[in-house]
Amino acid sequence: RRLWVETMTKIAAPVLENLAAGTLKKNMPFESPSVEPLRKEVSYLEAVGRTICGIAPWLELGPDETEEGRLRAHYIDLVVKGLKNGVNPQSPDHLMFDNRHAQPLVDAAFLAEGILRAPPQIWGRLDKKTRERLVNEWKTSRGIKPYESNWLLFASIIEAALLEFTGECNMERMMYGVNRFRNDWYKGDGWYGDGADFHLDYYNSLVIHPMLTETLQVLEKHHLAGADFLPTQQQRHGRQAAQLERMISPEGTYPVTGRSITYRFGSLHALADAALMHILPANVSPAQVRCALTAVIRRQLTEDSFDRDGWLTLGFCGHQPSIADHYVSTGSAYLCT
Repeated sequence: RRLWVETMTKIAAPVLENLAAGTLKKNMPFESPSVEPLRKEVSYLEAVGRTICGIAPWLELGPDETEEGRLRAHYIDLVVKGLKNGVNPQSPDHLMFDNRHAQPLVDAAFLAEGILRAPPQIWGRLDKKTRERLVNEWKTSRGIKPYESNWLLFASIIEAALLEFTGECNMERMMYGVNRFRNDWYKGDGWYGDGADFHLDYYNSLVIHPMLTETLQVLEKHHLAGADFLPTQQQRHGRQAAQLERMISPEGTYPVTGRSITYRFGSLHALADAALMHILPANVSPAQVRCALTAVIRRQLTEDSFDRDGWLTLGFCGHQPSIADHYVSTGSAYLCT
């Protein structure tokens, strides 16, 4: 557990400390193969949304008088202060959510997923003005039309967060993605197509299963049509998790396949998420998952996975910028949380 907490806080600290201090844009480096003019500007929300998405379940345990509990209190405080800056138009760290670029839809969604995972500790501690501004930023992202792929679930989970935290949402925008995956894109054995086609990559784990399950849980909580799909989806999610666990070797390695491999062990998101939600199949024990993921964490992070100031570099095992996809930048790498 100490390894997990130390690794997580080492990764998250530069992002959250700088956002809380209003110095994220000043201090966060930018590494990317992309030459798009706005790619640097969208990279900041990537780092913030993805870091909070990953760290939120730990924050939701809340502060206590243990050493770890005090550390959690510190990180809860950083997230709350940081979000206040991130959605404040007067802050130097005001994050971009609008349609000048498509990318903000993705990371507004990861931020929504994170806050849905920690309602009392994150949402519950935000002041009224920050809540209003955050809701408006999520609504601003509606100006971005998602591609017919895993992107549909970004729109879905943002609407799920709006429903959960305001009682109102765009049901059509939420259900379009849910129904596409439910009715059209399931390929069998726990695998969805990323759109109409099957892709041999980790997007079922990075995005599809976690966001689809979370959206359906919100639907069920609010007694809305479509929630009847949740038990089936949980079963599929659990099957995907079992397959991911089997892909991890005794040495803590796993297959490098498909795109976005610079997200490192973020590729195992659906496995960790299934453990968190207690939907692992009966033949996969939580201890199995814990030991497998611990082996991966030990194996995959090297000294040059971080720059001299502690920011993540682009790479799979170390610093390997040439393997980054065209849409990847420094902020993207924080999906490993």
